[in-house]
Amino acid sequence: MSLSVIVITKNEEASIDACLASVAWADEIVVVDSGSADRTAELCRCRGAAVHVTDDWPGFGPQKNRALGLAAGDWVLSIDADERVTSALRRELEAAMADPGENAAFALPRRSRYCGRPMRHGGWWPDYVTRLFRRGRGRFSDDTLHERLIVEGPVGRLSEPLLHEAFADLEEVLETVNRYSTVGAAAMRTQGRRATLATAIMHGLWSWFSTYVLRAGFLDGREGFLLAVSNAEGTYYRYVKLMLLTTPAPASPVAGDHPHPAVPRQGGSPSPLPPPSQGITLTPPSPVKGDHPHPSLPRQGGGIQGGGRTF
Repeated sequence: MSLSVIVITKNEEASIDACLASVAWADEIVVVDSGSADRTAELCRCRGAAVHVTDDWPGFGPQKNRALGLAAGDWVLSIDADERVTSALRRELEAAMADPGENAAFALPRRSRYCGRPMRHGGWWPDYVTRLFRRGRGRFSDDTLHERLIVEGPVGRLSEPLLHEAFADLEEVLETVNRYSTVGAAAMRTQGRRATLATAIMHGLWSWFSTYVLRAGFLDGREGFLLAVSNAEGTYYRYVKLMLLTTPAPASPVAGDHPHPAVPRQGGSPSPLPPPSQGITLTPPSPVKGDHPHPSLPRQGGGIQGGGRTF
């Protein structure tokens, strides 16, 4: 019985060392890095990991399948760079592999932290994620975002939590909300879906109500409220970006179609603009950054994934 740990990374210098230290007991660690610009790859090699660097980004599901294809162990544990395996969870994982019964895989409860607080409500606990599986009995879906593990056979459940350092601060939350909502909108467009401003507003409001009220996010104090707002923002922006991606831009006005009103002169009565024949051209102001929030990207779906959240 052998275990391979697989991790995909990009610019995870701040968190990868603690992640790999928590699984140093595994027989093999495989890291597939998407061209990090920091010391991620170096730190992984220092931990004894086999590091494979790619020059493209096919999405979360395909990238994890690349890592899976490089694993050689009887069992595979897939974790993210911001996750940690405790000593208690290690013992439970080893016991599960030694005596799995009919199970081809095991789901772990994940305990996530949001801006420093362990979240126990709002859909974030218990957040079961299937991460341990027999090699050859599971593969990841091809989803570019919010990928899932497809298992051939029964899936058991463990009780010790996988620790997830989801978001250290609000800056990270906002960056991820923007990035994931962009990717999510692009995925929805590929599926042929459309949205209006009304649907964006309604989905955003429902996300807040579901997180804060129905899933008792209010019991997590101020962070519970912030989480509900984050979920609402991510959902709202996903649908707004989808709307902008699928709605034709208004046609540019043709010169002369709409006569300009008189322009007042300093200290006097308005002076009419000269007719178009005199060749005056009005240049619109340059757009301000953020005016059109739908850049084409390849984190996280409207929402951020990690904890049972849907930003």
